[in-house]
This record gives sequence, structure tokens and C-alpha cells, in this order.
Amino acid sequence: MSTPLSTRLRPVGSTYLLVAAALAAALSGCGGTDSPSPPGTPSSAEATALGHVHGLGVDPGDNTLYVASHYGVFRVTADGERERVADRWQDTMGFAVVGPGHFLGSGHPDLNEEDLPSSLGLIESTDGAETWDAVSLLGDADLHAIEPVGDRIYAYDSHTGALITTTNRADWDTIATLPIYDLAANPDDPATVYATTDRGVLISSTDQGEPVEVSGAPTLTGMDWQSDGPLVGVAPDGAVMVTDDPTTAQWRQVGSLDGFAEAVDAIAGRWHAATATGVYESVDDGATWRLVVAQDH
Repeated sequence: MSTPLSTRLRPVGSTYLLVAAALAAALSGCGGTDSPSPPGTPSSAEATALGHVHGLGVDPGDNTLYVASHYGVFRVTADGERERVADRWQDTMGFAVVGPGHFLGSGHPDLNEEDLPSSLGLIESTDGAETWDAVSLLGDADLHAIEPVGDRIYAYDSHTGALITTTNRADWDTIATLPIYDLAANPDDPATVYATTDRGVLISSTDQGEPVEVSGAPTLTGMDWQSDGPLVGVAPDGAVMVTDDPTTAQWRQVGSLDGFAEAVDAIAGRWHAATATGVYESVDDGATWRLVVAQDH
């Protein structure tokens, strides 16, 4: 019952430095254990500031883009206007869309409004981020990446540095302990998950245990697996890479962004990626990208 809430490519040289910096930024992106306090009288820029982007997703019910960030969850209109949902400054991490108005997440509460533990564990919204319920691990886990696939959820807990998984959303098993940037899983293979790390792309299965390096995979930061489509990843230099099967070492570059990806989301006909300058969209499978939400600095 929920509780309401009010094949191996080691990076070398400059590539290693880029991915190490990207990973460090991701792992420290929550800015500590507490969420930021909203300003007393925010300016128009502060009121719509994203901060570090932790997750992206498109609601399949109305095709609205959502941006989960250090300063809350934002709805984005077709013309790029953004609105903080429910005026909540919750530092929302591990964001994943699982259905119309149905999201998973983690992170840290809006301490000006909510008397909650600093780490939210696994949380869930069924009303488009208007409200959130605690599902499990409240006060015990800070999930920087969440990957639902079939009846299974994979997550990376920054508190313990562990890749964990569950099939009932209450009881979690540890697969391995290592720093992880992002997770992706083939919708047709829930028993297997891929992780981007400073060691390259790793693969793990629920019956395999310790992850192993994927031979021939490029170094990536953010990634996502499009349903009925390719695995999409972004390299530290912004190169957009895709593959239909990561185990074959057949990766190809289809486009480029202006830097490493803080978050990636890929659905048929619409890919999104967040970099330090904002959120970009591609409607041609990564070949070209347009800025849809500019980052405020």
C-alpha cells in the first residue's frame, strides 16, 4: 500500500576525462542530500529554472514532454513554454514514464512544503506529477536512475552505490555495486539491463550477477531503448550513437549534440536529450536536433 507524500571499450585520454567528468556531474547532480530551498520571491527566470536535468519523458496520453529536474517536474508545451507541476520544488531524480499520467521517480522533497526524509526512495505519481506516493525505500535510498521493464524495475541507489532490482516494488535485490550514470533495458528482454559507467557500457542479467563489459560498445553517458527500435546513447562529446543489438558491436553515429547528455528519452518519432544548454528534440531518429527548452543560467 502506498503512502501519500503532501563487449569493452575503456575510455582513454581526453575521452576518459570527459566521461569521468560527466559521471561525476551525474552522481553529484542532486547537490547533496537535501533539496534546494525555493527563493522567497522568485524572479521570472528563477521560477522556471530547471537546474540539473535528471530525467525526460513523454506522456503517452497527451504527448506532453515532462522534464524532471533539480527544481521540480516541468510540463513543456509545443512552443517550449514550461510550467512547474503543482508548484513543487521537489528534486526529482530517476524519472520514468510508465503510462498515461503514470510516472516513477525518486529524489528529495520540497523541504519548504513537506516534512519527509531527505531521500524519497521509490515514488509514484498517477496524476501527471501533481501528487506523489511513497512506494518503498522511503528514507533509505536515493535512486538516481530508474528503469521499468515488464514487471521488473532496475534502479541505481546513490547511497549504497548499488544496482538493485525488484519485481514487486517492495523487496529489492542487489545485483552489483559500482558507479552508474544511466540504465536502459530492451522491452523484449526484462531480465537484462545495460548500464553506462566510467568503464564503458556494462550488461547484467538477473541470473548472471556481476555486470560485464559490452565488447565494442562506445563510451556513453545517457541512454534509452526505444520500444520496437534501437538503443540510443550519447557519447561524452555529444555524438548520438545507436545500435539494434549492443552485443554485436555494431554501433553507428546518427547525429550530434553540443555535449554529454544529462538525460535521454527515445520513443518512436520523438527523441529527447538534455545537455548543459537545454533540452533538445529530434524527430528524424537523431539526425538533427532543435532546442525546445533553453536552460536558464
